[in-house]
Amino acid sequence: MLENLDQTIVFQIGPITINATIFYTWIVMAVLAGLSVWMTHNLKTNGKIGKIQIIMEMIVSAIQGQIKDVSGDNPKKYLSLIGTFFLFIAMSNLLSIIPWFKVPTTSLTTTVAFASCVFFAIPYYGVKNAGWKGYFKKFIEPTPVMLPMNIISDFSSTFSLAFRLYGNMLSGAVIGSVLIMLVPFIVPLPMQILGLLTGTIQAYIFALLAIVYVSAVAPKESFVQSTDTKGE
Repeated sequence: MLENLDQTIVFQIGPITINATIFYTWIVMAVLAGLSVWMTHNLKTNGKIGKIQIIMEMIVSAIQGQIKDVSGDNPKKYLSLIGTFFLFIAMSNLLSIIPWFKVPTTSLTTTVAFASCVFFAIPYYGVKNAGWKGYFKKFIEPTPVMLPMNIISDFSSTFSLAFRLYGNMLSGAVIGSVLIMLVPFIVPLPMQILGLLTGTIQAYIFALLAIVYVSAVAPKESFVQSTDTKGE
């Protein structure tokens, strides 16, 4: 049976209790931070480039390519937010191969926190890209009568991200646990491989939907035209 990470207390510092969700989130953050320092300590712009830098550049380029394809805007603008989402979810899933590690994205608290970040990023990037007038104009399109529905749509579509990610990650963990209990000596390895694949797909989907939402009012035409002009 899966434990509730929010109710599982790992340790306590005075009156402050640290539950499993926070504890395993800190582990993922520490791993990502450690890898970032290790992989970027010897970057080169010319000469012989190491394999680690090549792999890192491929990952960043792939994320930037997806952002540009979906938003039609400058990918560097959204890279820090979208890249963090993808890398955190993917790393959480990758660390699940460690027997004692609990994936923090199987906690609704974590997924709601992610959705909240997206929710507040939408007006931030909307105003940054189109100004206050351009951003709020979207709420009265195609007619002012749609104002309440458009506001509700922003709330519901954004927070559906939390329940989608939570449900998919939790269901995968539940199915894996049941199958491992039924056939403990045969199933674990294939289930781990399937779990890694599923988790990576969920990281991709969450990041992809986040791009769609935060770039909804991006100045797409200006960026596309500017890049086409440079190409010519």
